[in-house]
This record gives sequence, structure tokens and C-alpha cells, in this order.
Amino acid sequence: MKDITCTVLVIGAGPGGYVAAIRAGQLGLDTVIVEAAKPGGTCLNIGCIPSKALIHAADEFHRIGQIAAGRRTPGIGVAAPTFDLAAHRDWRGGVVNRLTNGVAGLLKRAGVKTVEGRARFRDGKTVAVETGLGTQVVRAEHVIVATGSEAVALPSLPFGGRVVSSTEALAFDDLPRRLVVVGAGYIGLEIGTAYAKLGAEVTVVEAADRILPAYDAELTAPVAARLRALGVTVHLGAKARGMTGGEAGGEAGGEALLVETADGVELRLPADRVLVAAGRRPRTEGWGREELVLDMDGPFVAIDDRCRTSMRGVYAVGDVTGEPMLAHRAMAQGEMVAELIAGTKRAWDKVAIPAVCFTDPEIVTAGLSPDAARAGGIEIRTGLFPFQANGRAMTMEAEEGFVRVVARADDHVVLGLAAVGAGVSELSASFALALEMGCRLEDVAATIHAHPTLSEAIPEAALKALGHPLHL
Repeated sequence: MKDITCTVLVIGAGPGGYVAAIRAGQLGLDTVIVEAAKPGGTCLNIGCIPSKALIHAADEFHRIGQIAAGRRTPGIGVAAPTFDLAAHRDWRGGVVNRLTNGVAGLLKRAGVKTVEGRARFRDGKTVAVETGLGTQVVRAEHVIVATGSEAVALPSLPFGGRVVSSTEALAFDDLPRRLVVVGAGYIGLEIGTAYAKLGAEVTVVEAADRILPAYDAELTAPVAARLRALGVTVHLGAKARGMTGGEAGGEAGGEALLVETADGVELRLPADRVLVAAGRRPRTEGWGREELVLDMDGPFVAIDDRCRTSMRGVYAVGDVTGEPMLAHRAMAQGEMVAELIAGTKRAWDKVAIPAVCFTDPEIVTAGLSPDAARAGGIEIRTGLFPFQANGRAMTMEAEEGFVRVVARADDHVVLGLAAVGAGVSELSASFALALEMGCRLEDVAATIHAHPTLSEAIPEAALKALGHPLHL
């Protein structure tokens, strides 16, 4: 095959890679992107999008079931719902295909050449791509590494058989009757909650002493309460030791997860499926990193404030570069790198990258928590406004949760915003904007928010921090 020469070569068509390629193409740079699977990466194909589709379906199914039982929305009566997993999977696949085909179309429109196959570096300017037609060599002036991340298996629970990662958990052929989730982070709880709403008996095993350890306890308390209401059993401070079979599983021929509890008791948890959601690791192997001279930051590729690696002309973006492993972070990095290569002066100076946990209720954070601010030696003011005092939340039967603001005590500059509640993920834009614009409490409090909306809780939280709330 004839060698390809280009200005920009992108390795990986996940959120960071495809955005970098599209922007580079828009800027008139001769760009090639290499991807072995469909464009969109983990997020579009086997992560964010299919998981949110499953969560949406589970929420609808559970809500209708609650209405049918007379426990929700007085005045409405319906028959008990049914759930067709195959039909849902087809619909979910259609959503994914629309998005991945859309990304492919955007790349084509931007003039980006796509090479399908697995890339491996020969040196800092050259990769060999194993395609279906043979080896394609690509040479470039600038290279962007966007290889993403992958699920972490536990030594005692390798993937295979009944033990699955989130990828397989989003593609079950039938609903598990008993699902054990190892890991109470956002991935485990999002998927576990969805299957609990669809009727599975769900048990969560977490080595830490609380769920969602990355979030503070004030935010996770409503989620813990909801798990109890859904009948989800949670074992905290517990360690998964491996699978055991036969009668030890609780029934002849059954399999179970062997767990050591916080007080040293050994449990056997019968399971049709065991979802290991112990986190993700950067994909730093399999693409010829050993042929390059890249500095590492622990398990991640080290970068500076322009996403430059230790090799001239080699950039890295997204999960392979470290936390937070979020698609929108990768996208912002990819766009910046393309503009840097085109000659624009840019640098990574983000005040806040919002994070969302799509549990029930949802959690959204941006900036610092109260504990993080105090740990930095900052004297703070905080304000919390509960959704129990918000008209829109009442009409949505979604009064759980609150909005919280953290600001400096001296000049009132906002340091962090967070919320827990139904649909609060949509508040993330307001939170990030307030932080990026350097708002003070007075700015947030004086911004008119439409009534009746959940967003009214944002200025109310600011007013609470200032000492004169209006609706509390």
C-alpha cells in the first residue's frame, strides 16, 4: 500500500481524537485519523451513550410500575409495565449508530481521512496501521495520541464467564435475576441502579467505607437512601475474593461471589452475573509506546499545559493523560491541540471541569467541595438550598436533594457548585460558566433564573451563603 504523508495524525477516534481531527480539518490542516473500531470511542459505543439509554429505559419502566401500583402521580392509572430487553437493545443500538455515523460524517465533511485498523508507532513521526487490506504506513509532522482507557479487572475476578465489565453489562441477552456489582463508583452504581429498577436483585460490594468515594458524603447521602428504597444491598468495607461454585453458591450448580466483610465474616453472594466496576486505566500498551521516548506521570502519559508530551511534535489528550477521565475534558483538549498546531496561542487553564454521576438521584459537581477548599487553607462561606423548597421539584415529585455553593469568605468569589437531585445534570453548564467567569456570590444571586425551574435553587443557594435567603 502506498504510504500516506500528512500534517496531523490522530491515533484514536474517541471524543478527544475525533474532535481534534475535525478541528484540524476545519483549520485546513491535512489530517488523518486511525481507529480500529467505530468512531466515537468508549463513550459513544460502549459507555456514556448506551448506559444513559439503559438508565432512561429503567427510569421509565420503574416510574410506570410505581404509577401502576398507586405510589406516584395521583390521578394517573396504568397497567403494570413489561420490558422487552431485545427491543430496547435494538433502539439503543440505533441511537449509538446515529451518533457514530454522525461523527464519521463530520470527519468526512472536515476533509479528514480515516484509516481503519490498529496503529503502532515505528518512531515519533511514523505509524504502521494493520488494516483489512494490509499494512498502511502513515507519516506526519504532528501526532496526537488519543488511545483512551479500558476497564480494570481484579486479579481475583478476571473477566470471562459470569464476570463482566461494563461493556458486557450493557449488552446482556437477558436480564440477570441476581446481579452483584463490585465497586460502588459511578459506573457500578449507575448500571446497578438501572438493573434494580428493571427487577434484578442487586448487591453492591465496595472496599471503601462509603459509596461514591470520589464525592463528599453530603452529596452521596440521598443516593444511599435511594439504593435502600430500591432494595439494593450494599456491603461497605468488603473485599471480593473470587468466584466459588457448586453448592457453596447457595444452590446446586450455582455460582457465587466470595466476599470478606468489614468485620471479617465470609459471605457467598449467589450471582447470575458479577459486574466488576473497579475503575479504568489508561490504554498505554499495544500502540508502540516503547518505540517512543515519552515521560510518564504514574500510569499516564505526562503532558504540559498545551498537551505536549516529552517528544517534540507528539501530543496526547483524553483518558491516556490522567484524571478526570471525562469525555468533555478530552474534547476540550483535542480542540485546543488542533488550534495549537494551526498556530493559535492556547493553553489549558480550566477553572472547572464539571462531573456528573447519573445515579438516582443524579449528582453534579464543578470546582471545589467545602472540604477541599478548607484543606487548601481557604476560609469559606457555603450556602445550601433544598429542592423541598423549590416549586418545580415539587411538581416533578422530585424533592430529594439540593444545590450547594462554596465561596471565599473574604471576596465571595465562587469556588465550587454542586447539586444532587433529579435531572440536576442539566445544571452543570451553569455551574461551569459561573466558575469560568469568576463570579462572586452577588453575581450569582443577582442573575435572574426562570420560574418555575430547578435552576432557581442556584441563586437561592448564593443568597443563603450571603445570609439572606428569600425562600427558606
